[in-house]
Amino acid sequence: QVQLVESGGGLVQPGGSLRLSCAASGFTLDYYAIGWFRQAPGKEREGVACFSSSDGSTYYADSVISRDNAKNTVYLQLNSLKPEDTAVYYCAARRVRCSATPERYDYWGPGTQVTVSS
Repeated sequence: QVQLVESGGGLVQPGGSLRLSCAASGFTLDYYAIGWFRQAPGKEREGVACFSSSDGSTYYADSVISRDNAKNTVYLQLNSLKPEDTAVYYCAARRVRCSATPERYDYWGPGTQVTVSS
């Protein structure tokens, strides 16, 4: 059973940092692309970054993505956060190649809330 679970969200002050985690189970990361997306209230879901064995790291917004194969986990480092970065952050999986299009992903985690506020 494929499952993705995000963690690491929370409340952070402007200029702060967070590291989000996406723990995968039921499949091996080697054959899947893991994308990070975010969705702010009233806005469409947008791509932040993606990692796959074939594409490496792909960025759509300011962030750093990394993968730990031993833990079957993908991380998203967010630095210099701004209030406009406030959103629910999701990780998603699809076969092989990265894509910035949410509809091309087959599996999704429940999301983790990131709130940037003083």
